[in-house]
Amino acid sequence: MIVTPIKTRIFNENEDLIPFIKAHVRKLKENSVLVITSKIVALAEGRTVVATSKKEKEAVMRKESKAVIKTKIVNLTLKDGMLMAGAGIDASNANGKLVLLPKDSFKIANDLHSKLKKMYGLKNLGILITDSRTFPLRAGVIGVTTGFAGFKGIRDYRGRPDIFGRKMQFSRTNNADCLATAAVFLMGEANETCPLATIQDAPLEFTDQKTKRNALSIPIESDMYKPLLLPLIRKLKKKK
Repeated sequence: MIVTPIKTRIFNENEDLIPFIKAHVRKLKENSVLVITSKIVALAEGRTVVATSKKEKEAVMRKESKAVIKTKIVNLTLKDGMLMAGAGIDASNANGKLVLLPKDSFKIANDLHSKLKKMYGLKNLGILITDSRTFPLRAGVIGVTTGFAGFKGIRDYRGRPDIFGRKMQFSRTNNADCLATAAVFLMGEANETCPLATIQDAPLEFTDQKTKRNALSIPIESDMYKPLLLPLIRKLKKKK
């Protein structure tokens, strides 16, 4: 598998993504994946706010979240079926503004998949929109996907034998987040100006079926970490 970050000029707020991609990605090979950071997707949608005070920032965060739990370090939030800090709102590389997450990364990924396949004349193309997250009991951030299209995001090993013939009962591989982690590792987090990347020769099953918004989600009530998520569950029940 080959991951190639693409250095670009600075992407401007409310700019059209398609011409920007075309200017920096002249060719795409068959069966490749185009990686796009969620930040430039959000900027293309004009998903920014100006919030100068702590109170204003918290109000924006609460508006963007389905549930919030305050901690000493950050506000843990539930948004788009994911647990994250501060609803994914980002002040880095935002020129004094706060950049929100895209309104619907899966819809954007599906739309880009359809348009870019035609533009590049490809039969199979994957679209991957990425962000960064921290995980419990781990230092640092790693890449995750906020939306994808053009390939199957989960590889299901359930029912398949292991090397000793024992049938797998639970194992599934999250293809989309694995690719996002590899791409974000090379695209960087600071002033690299690499909001695009390509991935070639990834062992994926490509598809033209539209990716559903809950493609990678697990209902909170069914999650194996449910005991740790009970405060969020209680907050969600109060909202109903």
